[in-house]
Amino acid sequence: MARIEWVKQRLDNWAMWKAKEESGGLGFPGQSSFLREDHSGYREAIIPIDDCDASVTNDAVESLKDGRWHLYECLRLIYLADTGIRGAAQRLGKAESTIKAQLDQADHVLSAWFADRASRRK
Repeated sequence: MARIEWVKQRLDNWAMWKAKEESGGLGFPGQSSFLREDHSGYREAIIPIDDCDASVTNDAVESLKDGRWHLYECLRLIYLADTGIRGAAQRLGKAESTIKAQLDQADHVLSAWFADRASRRK
């Protein structure tokens, strides 16, 4: 199995959304626009967070708690705790290859969850 790119993108968006949520983000910038202005000539692209998409992804990830706790915990460590593969493996007492396999498996389980949700909505 291999990672599913669109699921990874949803998980990245979810991680940014959760970070904003945990920092008490209310949609307002934490700094004035004048202070945020970059005068170096280099501007980093700002990736917008899709709140609706992230909320649905959160539901999908939360669904893993029932029967697939190991996948939930893997995603939590990788995406929310930002441990990386090695850190997640150390915290969970698993091999790095196991963490990679669990990420692949989580992608496929989430992909099926999204497909099932779409078919129920039709």
